Amino acid sequence: MEASKDISRLIEIMAALRTPVTGCPWDLEQNFATIKPYTIEEAYEVGDAIERNDMDDLCEELGDLLLQVVFHARMAEETGEFSFGDVVQAITKKMIRRHPHVFAVSDAATPDAVKVQWDDIKTEEKRERAERRARRGITEDFKAGYLGSVHRAQPALTEALKLQQRAAKVGFDWSEAEPILDKIEEEVGELREALRDGNHSKISDELGDLIFALVNIGRHVKADPEEALRGTNTKFRRRFNYIETSLEKSSQTLEDATLERMEELWQAAKAIERQIG
Repeated sequence: MEASKDISRLIEIMAALRTPVTGCPWDLEQNFATIKPYTIEEAYEVGDAIERNDMDDLCEELGDLLLQVVFHARMAEETGEFSFGDVVQAITKKMIRRHPHVFAVSDAATPDAVKVQWDDIKTEEKRERAERRARRGITEDFKAGYLGSVHRAQPALTEALKLQQRAAKVGFDWSEAEPILDKIEEEVGELREALRDGNHSKISDELGDLIFALVNIGRHVKADPEEALRGTNTKFRRRFNYIETSLEKSSQTLEDATLERMEELWQAAKAIERQIG
């Protein structure tokens, strides 16, 4: 099989990978849940390539992201839900429907008029979506209610921040930052208790509560939790790289070094940062 610029070739490749007996063992054992993390990861890698303005990487990462779409569509087709063609038809239908000022007849000639028109169309689409969900027997709808405007399809830290911001608009909020610190200490205590009990589900639940409280304190002091964590990630990379390069200079490897030696070098990296900053 040869490479091609035709999307049908990618669809053929995925079908071959998912063909029982002759396909790829790894691809065959995947499902929507196991592929989901890779889909999210590829979307982030697209964003990273854009931030670095690396067009070569962007082309490759967009291909990786497209593969995820084809993968999910193939699995859905195998169960008779929908195919890749249905995905394409759905999005083209949506784009044509939402742009009648381009593809049909409309008097929306200004940006404001287009926005009003867009909102009207989305309202109609929500009604149709609700009808489809009802026919499938799906009752829980996170898009409904006051918090429905906060999308779930975003990083969990960002979703938590926006949920808190939305709730705060109707007064469901701490009046100051200090009580949140007490809440954080309370959540730490509950996490300690869950760790002692060894209940993994409870541990995960309490960890989530603690992180949610940490997001809350960040919101009150106007420190975006996503950016704060990204800064810490960068700092961790830099300090760990110092450990690695320092060990290499003494002909040691990370695997050979003791925890005490690595901690010593970590503190040295921190000291250098304090001198510079």
